[in-house]
Amino acid sequence: MNKVVSKEFFSENVVRLEIEAPRIAKARRAGHFVILRVDEKGERIPLTIAGSDVAKGTITLVIQRVGVTSRKLAELEPGDVIADLVGPLGQATEVKKVGTILACGGGVGVAPLLPIVEASKKAGNRVISIIAARSKDLIILEDQIREYSDEVIVMTDDGSYGEKGLITEGMEKVIYREKVDEAVIIGPAIMMKFASEVTRKYEIPSIASLNTIMVDGTGMCGACRVTVDGKTKFVCVDGPEFDAHKVDFDEMLMRLGGYKDFEKDANERYLNNQK
Repeated sequence: MNKVVSKEFFSENVVRLEIEAPRIAKARRAGHFVILRVDEKGERIPLTIAGSDVAKGTITLVIQRVGVTSRKLAELEPGDVIADLVGPLGQATEVKKVGTILACGGGVGVAPLLPIVEASKKAGNRVISIIAARSKDLIILEDQIREYSDEVIVMTDDGSYGEKGLITEGMEKVIYREKVDEAVIIGPAIMMKFASEVTRKYEIPSIASLNTIMVDGTGMCGACRVTVDGKTKFVCVDGPEFDAHKVDFDEMLMRLGGYKDFEKDANERYLNNQK
C-alpha cells in the first residue's frame, strides 16, 4: 500500500499527487514511469514520474481526469492508499551536456518534461522551456519549470496568458534568434507531430516521449507498438522516448483512437453509478 501524502489541483481536471514510494523515489531518473492500480479491482495504468523527494521518500504524479481510473485517482485524498505501485520502469532519458536545449511541453506533457528540464540544467546546459496549453487555467508547473530554466516562454491558444499562439510559433521564435542544439518535445501526439516537423526543418536533433499510448507498461499487451525508423518498437520497454524525426506520428494518431469508444462507454457508466 502506498499512501497519498499531499494533493493539489492545477485545474478542474488536472491533479498532482505526492505518494509514498521510498524505493522508487531513490531509484527513479528522468523519463521513468510507474504502473499502478488504484484498488484491487482496478486496471493497471502507466504514469510518468514528474518528480521525487528522496528525503521524504515520495514521488509526484500528475493526472488528467479523463477516464475511470484517472477519475478515481483524482478523488483520492491525503491518507488514502493506492493498492499497487511498481517502478521505475522504461528507459531513462539520456542526459548530457550539448549546449542549448529547447524543452517543449504541451498540456499535461509539462509534467514528464519537468524532470528532463531539471536534469538537463544540472548537466550544464542552457535550457529554454516553452510550455503551452489552450488557456491560462490549463498551464501547469510553471514555477517548477522556471526554477530549472534559463528562460520560459508560455503560449496559450486563446491568448489568455503569455503569448497567443501555438507552441510551434514559440519554437520558431527561439530558433530564429539563436542556435538550438537539441529539442525535447512532450505533449499530445498531434502537438508532437507538428513540433517535430519544426525541428526537422531546422535539422535540430529531437526526442519525443510517447507515453500517452502506453497501456500495460511491460511489453506484453502490444498496445503501445509504434513505428520508429520503419521498425516496430514498444514504447513501454524500448522508450518512452524516441528520435522524434523517426516516429510515424500518423500511425500513432490513428492507433490512439482505437479505444475511444470503449473508454467513453466505461466513463459514462462510472459517472452514472456515482449519481
